[in-house]
Amino acid sequence: MSGNAFGHLFTVTSFGESHGPALGCVVDGCPPGLELDVADIQPDLDRRRPGTSRHVTQRQEPDRVEILSGVYQGRTTGTPIALLIRNEDQRSKDYSAIERTFRPGHADYTYWHKYGIRDPRGGGRSSARLTAATVAAGAIARKWLAQTYGTTVRGRMSQLGDIPVPLEDWGQVHLNPFFSANAAVVPQLEAYMDALRRSGDSCGARIDVEAQGVPVGLGEPLFDKLDADIAFAMMGINAVKGVEIGAGFASITQKGSEHGDAMTPAGFVGNQAGGVLGGISTGQPITVSIAIKPTSSIRVMRPSIDIGGAPTEVETLGRHDPCVGIRATPIAEAMLLLVLMDHALRHRAQCGDVSVAPGPIPGRVA
Repeated sequence: MSGNAFGHLFTVTSFGESHGPALGCVVDGCPPGLELDVADIQPDLDRRRPGTSRHVTQRQEPDRVEILSGVYQGRTTGTPIALLIRNEDQRSKDYSAIERTFRPGHADYTYWHKYGIRDPRGGGRSSARLTAATVAAGAIARKWLAQTYGTTVRGRMSQLGDIPVPLEDWGQVHLNPFFSANAAVVPQLEAYMDALRRSGDSCGARIDVEAQGVPVGLGEPLFDKLDADIAFAMMGINAVKGVEIGAGFASITQKGSEHGDAMTPAGFVGNQAGGVLGGISTGQPITVSIAIKPTSSIRVMRPSIDIGGAPTEVETLGRHDPCVGIRATPIAEAMLLLVLMDHALRHRAQCGDVSVAPGPIPGRVA
């Protein structure tokens, strides 16, 4: 199976399945000399891991990361960094009933037809469980970008099902299981999820993620644009069905006088472009939103077919997130971090010596 590596200079290759002994990734291209320890990676994994509230899957995985290579005496050596996360709470028998059938909306059908074989246990390679490795790799990029450029990345849930979550206070994001930046909405989200779990159904979500302190100049025209690579990365997250950068689809109804971010000697007046012009970063915050579809593994009985094409009905047992978007914020952050890390290294390699006359203050809104 190909398609398991991501990036050009900062490359992440993941491995493992939902119910295998372990999962992980190999990170290649990390600059040498970065101080790196498990403590730099584990906090992001703890934010993503299952079983942290009644609103997500009750699979109890500690998601303890092990660094197997690429670090010596607390510093990266420039060689591949192998990260391992062991699976410790599989219940594979829960999936025996769907071994010969296909879950509607799931990758079961396409995997079977493409490869002629599939691992039905939790979705195997198509499981969101695999995003743990992505988050671990993203934590390395987070530390290097922060130390090198002062870049920070943060995310939040901005909608759960049909409930909007207005931005009030970023400080609230880490104080509730929904990554909500609005404490007042949390009781409504809890009631919604409790009812949804009782019904056996699922819902989607919208996640907003932004990067601040991004240097000007990241991205390469025409087909390696920064925003194109961000969209590519976000669509690589399980269950993502839409990506917006900056104003996104709202730009359809905007006039050019509104959408074009005016520039003054003090900086940009707005950020409708989401921090990217012509595929190259402007130095403004990069703003991205993703749409996550409802979970496919649900307890509602639905019509389907078996591997022979005969009609049947499917109900998925086991432990699943009624909304995979609840734990998606750290994943979206990680993917944005990986894209920025890769492009930062590419920019440094080709254009590290470029200098221009002083212009608008990067990223500042006049």
